[in-house]
Amino acid sequence: MNQYEKALNKKKINIIAGVDEVGRGPLAGPVVAACVVLPVDYHLVALKDSKQLSAKKREQLASIIKENALAYGIVAISEKEIDQLNIYQASKKAMEKAVMNVAKKINIEHVLVDAMSLDINFATTAIVKGDQKSISIAAASVIAKVYRDQLMVALDQKFPQYEFKKHKGYATRRHLELIKEHGVIVHHRRSFKPVKEVLNES
Repeated sequence: MNQYEKALNKKKINIIAGVDEVGRGPLAGPVVAACVVLPVDYHLVALKDSKQLSAKKREQLASIIKENALAYGIVAISEKEIDQLNIYQASKKAMEKAVMNVAKKINIEHVLVDAMSLDINFATTAIVKGDQKSISIAAASVIAKVYRDQLMVALDQKFPQYEFKKHKGYATRRHLELIKEHGVIVHHRRSFKPVKEVLNES
């Protein structure tokens, strides 16, 4: 899982940032990106794509990663901005901002990003399924996922009728039923088709 990091280390490039985002698909909540710089030759056996881990395991790993990382940053882009920009551009902005936040703390030499081209002034490698191939990207994925889930749990406390704690804003059948029953709130992405359809019906 460290193959990209090791190849860069051989070239004497050691300050490597991994960046990833979570939350492109949901109908509610922000899109969140994280950027992480890990120590050279860092290993964490249980670390893999955040989507394959249980919530409890992700939380444990996020704590370990934060303790061991040389630097990390987290950025959330709101539902309103997602509607203004579109989800691709909002995801890209979140990742770029996360990298720049980390760059204020440490002198980044190279950025590994999960399958997206970023407009940043750093040498960058975009990796398809990067969260399965790079430990830095996998670490960023876990941190971003845990942070976003925490935001959705907090949102559930404000709006329990939408059950955000269960579906985290994704387009589950239950979430769609609840949107139709209770209507659209400010935390829903109005540019997304299922939300648009409910708005058009009301």
